[in-house]
Amino acid sequence: MAQEPLATKGNFLHIYDFIVEKGREDEFIKLFEEFDYSDGNPMHKSWAQVKDGVLCRDTENPQRFFLIAEWSDIVEHAKIRKVLAEEIKPAFVGLIEGRKFVPKYVEVVSSTPDEILEKAAEG
Repeated sequence: MAQEPLATKGNFLHIYDFIVEKGREDEFIKLFEEFDYSDGNPMHKSWAQVKDGVLCRDTENPQRFFLIAEWSDIVEHAKIRKVLAEEIKPAFVGLIEGRKFVPKYVEVVSSTPDEILEKAAEG
């Protein structure tokens, strides 16, 4: 059994689900990483980000991607997202079909309690 839940009950995940222009997937990943890991990314400076995001690629459709991260406050995330969309405008968004880069927010309503994880670790 895994020793740490993916997310913590009571927190939130943002899940972006989007399609990248055909043939530009590698360019998208490069531009995303350049921005995401830069000092110019305000998401990484927020007190509300619990776990850094992961960019995932669909195994059946190489144009489809998901971006998932854990936050303690989705209102804070939405404020920062607005700054990204209206002021910073990262280049990678220009490679997304329809230029739509809007998350679905979900609440974590169950995650493995510490006592269960501790018991599993003991074997």
